[in-house]
Amino acid sequence: MLHILKLRDGEEFIKLGQVLKAAGIADSGIDAKEMIIQGLVTVDGEVETRRGRKIYDGMEVCYDDEKVSVQK
Repeated sequence: MLHILKLRDGEEFIKLGQVLKAAGIADSGIDAKEMIIQGLVTVDGEVETRRGRKIYDGMEVCYDDEKVSVQK
């Protein structure tokens, strides 16, 4: 499933853990942290293990069959 996540006005980025929560993929920050630490999340096709990774306009975050496209 594809989710479109819009950055708020004035925001340049959103952190990876927040992307998972905002898209409804993770129920909490703790859930998001576990998904990321376990290497289950990719950013633009590469495994990412830092939940504080900055996600900018045009980047894609994936977990299982869920995809989040971040847009301005």
